[in-house]
Amino acid sequence: MKIEFRKVPQSPRDLISEFNSVKIEGTFCKISASLVKVDVNLTGETSVECCRCGENDTITLDENLNFRISDGVYNNKSSDLEDLIIEVENSIIDFDEIIQSELSSIYSDYHICSNCSDVDFVEQEY
Repeated sequence: MKIEFRKVPQSPRDLISEFNSVKIEGTFCKISASLVKVDVNLTGETSVECCRCGENDTITLDENLNFRISDGVYNNKSSDLEDLIIEVENSIIDFDEIIQSELSSIYSDYHICSNCSDVDFVEQEY
């Protein structure tokens, strides 16, 4: 789902966007001329690779995501905002791209499948 930055409403609007089998659902609204507040829940299932054996394992996602989207480069004029800021180009918010980015972060983490978690693993140096 894509939306132009200037078309984001001041009042919270429902958001549902799905990429593959992962979905974000929640609300978004404009909080200033150049900031959009997004409060969503990331749900679904995705396949990740076990860092020990390399086998694919399916994990269930259920994460709350709260972040801001900035139209262009974000200039922090006050230190009270500590949320994650996503900067967009061309004044277009692409929620599918945001889902892909979150999935990339999940894939880059270390995951251990259920088979490997039951086995004592000692790393040996040679």
